[in-house]
Amino acid sequence: MLFKAIGGKTIHSMTAFGRFALFTWQMIRWLVPGLFQWRTWVRTMPIFYEVGNRTLPVIMITGTFVGLVLAIQSYDQLRAAGFEQHMGVLVSLSLVQELGPVLAGVMLAGRVGGALTAELGTMRVTEQISALRVMGSDPIRQLVVPRFLACILLTPLLTFFCDVCGSMAGWFIAVVLKGIPSNPYWYHVADAVQTWDVGVGFVKSIVFGGGIGMIACYKGFHCRTGAEGVGRACTESFVASFIMILVTDFFLGTFLSGLYRGIYGFKSLV
Repeated sequence: MLFKAIGGKTIHSMTAFGRFALFTWQMIRWLVPGLFQWRTWVRTMPIFYEVGNRTLPVIMITGTFVGLVLAIQSYDQLRAAGFEQHMGVLVSLSLVQELGPVLAGVMLAGRVGGALTAELGTMRVTEQISALRVMGSDPIRQLVVPRFLACILLTPLLTFFCDVCGSMAGWFIAVVLKGIPSNPYWYHVADAVQTWDVGVGFVKSIVFGGGIGMIACYKGFHCRTGAEGVGRACTESFVASFIMILVTDFFLGTFLSGLYRGIYGFKSLV
């Protein structure tokens, strides 16, 4: 019975992965020519508001308080070593390379991923997706491509706002509350945060945004019937997106760190 259960779960997981890969390929097949068609961007513009404007306040609040926590927790250790003026380096690098993309991805998965899954799941339950097929229109082209574009284009921008808010929060703790001079604070930040660091966060945010968009759309397209099916699809979408972010962050971070060491060598924070 144990081997039967394990085998059944394995077959089910492989089948689901194959359906997801086919779903992704169909989206890419429509995405490439759609980039050069005006009507694709017309469909995408309303989703920009849903993905970007409604998520931005949550991203800014989260980034601000994460910056505050990083600054508070790092100040005593850095002061004991005589490096309190470098506190901004720790806060900014942590946000730009790691926490910023992850936080933006998690907030996007919770705020937007669930909404996209619920919207497409409701369309599936009410047979609106089937109606598009009957009318000769591909629902992946009409529904998935615009949502994928909105997620992949706006996630780097949301990450940028998260980084800025967190860095300003760290400056507030260091300069206003702890009395560290402002000019040395920003000097060390500008000296330590390189274009490579910004590029790492940019690459991660694009990958996270694309993965969240694909997972949300896939779960919406393949949800079970009824309100319970839509609700379960939303939960599965967030869980899968969260796991994807953590796993992808590990492999991307490992690869990019090794690539940096191979090109530039060891990097010192101070």
